[in-house]
Amino acid sequence: MIHEHWYQFPPINPLWHSLLGLAMIILGIVSVIGNGMVIYLMTSTKSLKTPTNMLIVNLAFSDFCMMAFMMPTMTANCFSETWILGPLMCEIYGMAGSLFGCVSIWTMVMIAFDRYNVIVRGMSADPLTSKKATIQILLVWVWSAVWTLLPFFGWNRYERK
Repeated sequence: MIHEHWYQFPPINPLWHSLLGLAMIILGIVSVIGNGMVIYLMTSTKSLKTPTNMLIVNLAFSDFCMMAFMMPTMTANCFSETWILGPLMCEIYGMAGSLFGCVSIWTMVMIAFDRYNVIVRGMSADPLTSKKATIQILLVWVWSAVWTLLPFFGWNRYERK
């Protein structure tokens, strides 16, 4: 399952695996709590329910999902010092990381585009509406899902490295 190229390097000291696992636990907890708070506050406070904040909630949701899914898997692998979840889970892990990463990146692109319109065009720009923000969010998820699922249909592949 592992390409022979990676066997030419000496193994990493187990202490580094443990430190990385500990760092992943800390970052995961902080990320899940922080993004969870952003999602909760933005969805429960009426004054914060703006179209731009819909994009921010989408970013927080994607980052929340990334850490909620990836952190336990990465931590287990750090402490066991190898991939222990089999080839199918390896592909699912790669797919999830790709999906949530792409969603986060494209959501930031949409936020940057919105900020550009507000700052550069000012009052002459078409304002971001809830409908436009919803369409942007749906497009971000669909676009990210397409690129994430292509390896399952023969365009490249997810593999363990």
